Formats: sequence, structure tokens, C-alpha cells
Amino acid sequence: MLAPTHLMQQLDALRHETTCGFVRLREPFRVVSMLGWLSSQPLYPRIYWHARGQDRPEYVALGAVHELTDSHGLNALCERTARTETDSPRYFGGLAFDPTTEGWPGFGPCRMVLPRIELVRRGEDLCLCLNLWLEPGKREAELDAAAGALQQLQPELPLPTLPAVSFERHDTPDFATWQSLVEQVTSAEFQAHTPKVVLSRASRLQTNIALDPWQLLDKWRARAQDCFHFGFQFSPDSAFVSCSPERLYRREARHLFTEAVAGTIRRTGDPHTDHALAAELMADSKNRWENRVVHTDILTRLTPLALHTQQAEPRILQLRLLQHIKCDIEAVLHPDVADWQLLSALHPTPAVGGAPRETALDFIRRFEPYERGWYAGACGLLSRDTCEFSVGIRSALLDAESITLFAGAGIVAGSEPYAEWDELDNKISNALSLLQ
Repeated sequence: MLAPTHLMQQLDALRHETTCGFVRLREPFRVVSMLGWLSSQPLYPRIYWHARGQDRPEYVALGAVHELTDSHGLNALCERTARTETDSPRYFGGLAFDPTTEGWPGFGPCRMVLPRIELVRRGEDLCLCLNLWLEPGKREAELDAAAGALQQLQPELPLPTLPAVSFERHDTPDFATWQSLVEQVTSAEFQAHTPKVVLSRASRLQTNIALDPWQLLDKWRARAQDCFHFGFQFSPDSAFVSCSPERLYRREARHLFTEAVAGTIRRTGDPHTDHALAAELMADSKNRWENRVVHTDILTRLTPLALHTQQAEPRILQLRLLQHIKCDIEAVLHPDVADWQLLSALHPTPAVGGAPRETALDFIRRFEPYERGWYAGACGLLSRDTCEFSVGIRSALLDAESITLFAGAGIVAGSEPYAEWDELDNKISNALSLLQ
């Protein structure tokens, strides 16, 4: 634990300076497991973020220097991160699926955190960081708060193996309600104005023990390699974790990467069978049309923000138990475009909401019998040079008594209630298998 001691020495040196603005202090560090170290710490919020791709930095974030809890303040937050200091602050957090709602308790419609402490892995290099925002008249209080956070850091403890869990399952909606909703959306009258609504289900697993969310995420990510891995625990009461295959967008300076992921079929693990299933998926007019709705909507929403866009040919995205149709999209943004504009334009996509957006969302608000909260929300990292958000699907909400798994299905003309219900089961099967 030499790094915290050396950071404290750097902090003491700041007391004799007049530096103002954002400051990040760094020291090399060593841990066996990022999630094991995170689980050992007493500070909240506790956040984990690792973007899809083996070359992406891995982050643990603890505590808070500053928090935003109102999505209307995203404009000012983007201005805050765009300042030209040597270091750019990194905010971690998310938006609820529907930011106009109150969201889950403790999560809210929006919560973005500038952490007090970050553990950052880039390749083989691991660094412990201490963040401060120094302002005239508030320097001593900020320095004392940073010192207090450092003093609370604990040594890493091994992350225990996730135990087998017995549970009682309750689905919301139940199948009868689901069937009624699917029939409403697929009626000719409804299809005339809203060709796609993504309906979803919350499967609450009443457990006999409280699970450590970081144990669950650690085991889950091993079975979901080509995904975004992230978790948010704002208090000891609850946590949201996800292994999502879907990027909302990644921005590197003015270059934007996004994607349309829609259309689903199972995967067996047998290469010949999976190849045949993938061909079946690509040839299926309903699934191809569903994907086309998503990528067309994304391109339409990007047009006012971009100098130009380009779209790749649809391809198959293979996961452990599922296959999806995926279409990659790139854009070069206008110089004055900020991330709050991208979030407003792209979230929620038709892959999790529907099309047209407003009429689909109106149906979900009126008829879906539970609060989605951060399920299908926008979760990620925001900074000056790089911003990346994933869509919070393939996710779970944990509290002291339960684990709630979420899944959705795009309902379009020709959708069958039983087939779409089976798709929901397929989408939570990977997470369910972790508990056995």
C-alpha cells in the first residue's frame, strides 16, 4: 500500500501551492483483481467500467468529487470537462432508459460522478489516481476531503467464488399481460403509426442470501467476453451490473462510432449449426427489417450533427448463447457538437425503445407494468477527449433480497407472443446460469 502514502505526500505538497482547477495525482499500483480491490473498499459510490475490446482501459472509481443528478445539467458538465487543463476529468455514470421519469431510488434519471479515487489499468500499467477540484476559498476543505478518502483505502482481499443460489422467480409482466401487449402493438391500427415497440420484462429472483454484485459481475464477464462490463453501486443498498453487447456511441475527438444491434437468434456452440442459424437470421425479412429501422433512425438523428456519415454492411455479432444482426456506423462530427447533444439524439435508440421514438415511448410509459430505471439506459464514461456509452441491456439490479434480470424484444408486424417470450428467456439464460 505504498501508493496511497506517496499520494498523501503529493497532496501535502499541494498545500504549499496555489494551483486551481482540476488536478489528478498518480502513483503506480499493484492489485491481483480490479474487482477484488473494488469489493474491499468502504467508499461509495463504487463504479467499474471496462469498454468492449481488449485494448480498452479498465477503470475502478470510488467516492465523488462532484456529482450531476439532473440531465438538464449535462450541457454545463460537458463544458466543465472540455476545459483545457493538462488533465481532463472523467465522469462515470448513466441516464435512465427514460430520463423523464424519477428512475430507481439512489440512481435517479441521471447520475454522473467525478470520482475521488480511480484505479486505471492500461495494458500492463496500473495506476492509482487521486482527483481534486481546487477553487479559491475552498482549497483546504478539498485537500482535507481527498486526504480523508485516501486514509479509508483498504488492502485488496480475494474475491470469493459466487455461490449457488436458490430463488423464487416472478416475471413482470406475466405471460398473459405480455401476450395482450404484443397483440396491441402488432394490430394493423397500431402498426399504421408505430411499426416497432421494444417491450421488456423484469424477472425478479427472490433469493435467500445477499450477493456481492462484484462477484456476480466477475463471473458474468468471463462468459461474456466481447461485451461492455460495468457496474454502479451508489450505496450499500443496491447495485446495477451489466455485460452489454451494445455500444450507444464512442467519440474520439470529432470521430464518432455507433452501431445498430437488432434481430436475434440463438447460438448452440456447434460451428456448423451456428453458421446455419446465422444464415437463417440474415435471410429473415422480419429481423432484417427490424435492424434497418434502427440504423435508419440513427443515421437520421446523426445527420444534423455530422459532416458526413458512413454505414457498413450488416454482419453477424456472435455472443455466447445468442447471435444478432449488427450494422456499424461512423461519423465525423461538426466542431461545435457536444456529448449532451449526442446523448439527446441517440438515446434511447429504436433497438431498446422503438420507432418512431415518441409514440413508442408513450406506449411503454402507459402500459409497461414496471419501472425500467437504468435497464436499457445509457451507461458509460464522459471526458474531453474520449466519451463512450453502452446500452444497459443484459443487466441485473441487486438488492439485499433479490436479483432482477431484464430482457426486451422488438415487437413488429408478424411478432408472435410465444416466440418473443422465448427470446426473453434466451436473453437472461446466460445470467441465470451463473447462479446455478
